[in-house]
Amino acid sequence: MAIQATYDSWMTTLPPYRPAWFVPGRHLRTLWGKFIRRRPKAPATIERWETPDDDVLLVHRLHGAPGRPLLVLLHGLEGSPNSHYARGLLHRAHTHGWSAAAIVFRTCGGEMNRTRRFYHSGETSDLDFVVRRLTSEMPSSPVVLAGFSLGGNVLLKWLGECGADVPPAVRAAATVSVPYDLARGSRYINRGFSRVYERHFLRSLVRKAREKRELFPDIPDAHPGRLRTMWDFDDVVTAPVHGFRDARDYYERSSSLRWLDRIRVPTLLVSAADDPFLPSDVLDEVRRAASHNEYLHCDFPERGGHVGFIAGTLPWRPLYWAEHRVMEFLKTHVSAAPRRT
Repeated sequence: MAIQATYDSWMTTLPPYRPAWFVPGRHLRTLWGKFIRRRPKAPATIERWETPDDDVLLVHRLHGAPGRPLLVLLHGLEGSPNSHYARGLLHRAHTHGWSAAAIVFRTCGGEMNRTRRFYHSGETSDLDFVVRRLTSEMPSSPVVLAGFSLGGNVLLKWLGECGADVPPAVRAAATVSVPYDLARGSRYINRGFSRVYERHFLRSLVRKAREKRELFPDIPDAHPGRLRTMWDFDDVVTAPVHGFRDARDYYERSSSLRWLDRIRVPTLLVSAADDPFLPSDVLDEVRRAASHNEYLHCDFPERGGHVGFIAGTLPWRPLYWAEHRVMEFLKTHVSAAPRRT
C-alpha cells in the first residue's frame, strides 16, 4: 500500500516536502548530510553529569533566554550532537533564542563509559533522568523534545512509558526517520545497498564492544567473523548485556510501534516511504495507530531517504525540510497548556 502524506493544515505553513532535483534517489538523500552538508554552528558547551548508576553522561547545552523553550535532542545510532541533523536543529533552536540539551548516548562521546551497559534503541532511563533534572533546574521553561532515528525510537518509547504522567513541562515532541519495528528494520538493512549502512554501523559497534570487554570480561566476545549482521550483534551483545533473552526479545520489547497508543503529548512523526532502513509497510501500521490517538500527527512523504529530506531548487542553497517541519511543529505547542487524558 502506498504511503500518502498526512498533513495537519491547521498546524503548518511549510509546504509539503518536494525532493530537491539535485539530490536524486533515497540513498543519496540519506548520505548527503553526512558527506556534503556544511554543518551549521551552535555555541554549545559540554557538561558531564553523574548518573544515578555511577556513570557519566555527556550533555551538549545551549543556554537561551530565561523562560524561553528548552529543546531536548536525541541523536541516532552511532551518531552524536555533532551529527549534521543534530547541529542543524540546535542551530535553529539557537536562532530562536531557545535553550537546548543534546544527550550523548553512552559510548558515543569519544570515550568509553564506566558501567557495563551501553545504549540501545529501548533504553530510556538516561532520557528520563535528563528531562527530570532539566525541568527541576528550569521550572519556567516549556520543554519540547526531538529524536532522530534510534533517538526517535527512544523518545517515543519513553513518552509511551510515561503516558499521562509525563512531566507537565513537556509540551510536544517530534521524531524523524524512526525504526518503529526494530526486527523488520534489522532484516531490511541487510538487503541490497542498505548493507553498506549495516557494515558501517557494525564496524563501529564491534570495536566498542571489544573495547568494553577489556573492562568487563564477561561481556560476550564480539568477534567480527561471527557478527555479520545487525541482528547477529544484537543477539550476541546487545541482548545479553541489557537483560534480554535474545535479539528477537530485545526488538519486541523496545520497538516504539507498541508504545504509540499510550502517548499523551502532541507528537509529530516524520518518515519517508523510501527510507532504506525500514520497509514502508511499517508506516502503514504507524498510520493506523495514529488514527486512534489524537496526539500523533503523521507526515509520511513518499520520498526523503533516512534523515534526508533535502529540498530546494538551488544546489548551493539546499533546504533541510525535516528540521523546519520539526521546529514549526514544536513552536506551535510551546505556548499551549498541557493536556493529558
